[in-house]
Amino acid sequence: MEKVYLEDIIDYNSCPLLDKKFVSNCFEVLSREGALTIKNFLKSKTISSLVEEAKNNQHKAYYSDSTHNIYLTPSDDSLPDDHIFNLQIKSSKGCITTDQIPDNSALKAVYTSEVFKNFIAAIVGEKTLYEYEDPLSSINIHYAKHGQELGWHFDNSSFAVTLLLQKPLDGGVFEYVKNVRNSESGEMGFDKAKEVVKGKIAPSVLDLDPGTLVLFKGRDSMHRVTPTVGKQTRYLVVFAYNSKPGVSLSKSAQKTFYGRVT
Repeated sequence: MEKVYLEDIIDYNSCPLLDKKFVSNCFEVLSREGALTIKNFLKSKTISSLVEEAKNNQHKAYYSDSTHNIYLTPSDDSLPDDHIFNLQIKSSKGCITTDQIPDNSALKAVYTSEVFKNFIAAIVGEKTLYEYEDPLSSINIHYAKHGQELGWHFDNSSFAVTLLLQKPLDGGVFEYVKNVRNSESGEMGFDKAKEVVKGKIAPSVLDLDPGTLVLFKGRDSMHRVTPTVGKQTRYLVVFAYNSKPGVSLSKSAQKTFYGRVT
């Protein structure tokens, strides 16, 4: 029954979740490029339904406007203020949480599906993926209005799974530069990171249309989303998984990202 339901949501012609050759190819692309885009992941009727759902729930969003360094860590007083480690980058967005998304939403059907979780796990090289233990962090919808952006940064997680629902009229472009640092060896990539922020290195760009599923390895690749331009808000879904069960986002992180704690 689950597969039939997913087939009403997902375009299996573009994304055959159970096709071993397709999954293997996705694994190879992500391993090689650090980014994988699957266009037309959602059926057109699903996109329309989810855009309407996101719009109807936008009034629940918590909006934040903050600054951070590219490593998403506290500043280091032993380094100069203008050092790349201490340089503050601006990010701003709205966000609704898992518990604010309707229980009958197609997003929850996809996210909790064992078929989909196994598909993602195979591509990112994990045996099993688990939902967040807390009721806020598993599925988030990010809203970027005119002028809002996600500044340059590295991810703390090994991979990210996102789904674009609505493009803005202009802007809102996902840009990235591969292998700026090496987190395993502890090489922070200060010099190259500074060149990226100063615009001296041309970034790669992900071409995203509504309904595109993206898997991205952002731990060592710097990335950002440029400011949204125009009256149409950018809607982006973030599916967050863990490699271990029982993980919850910290109370301080919940307060920072969502404006409330559980």
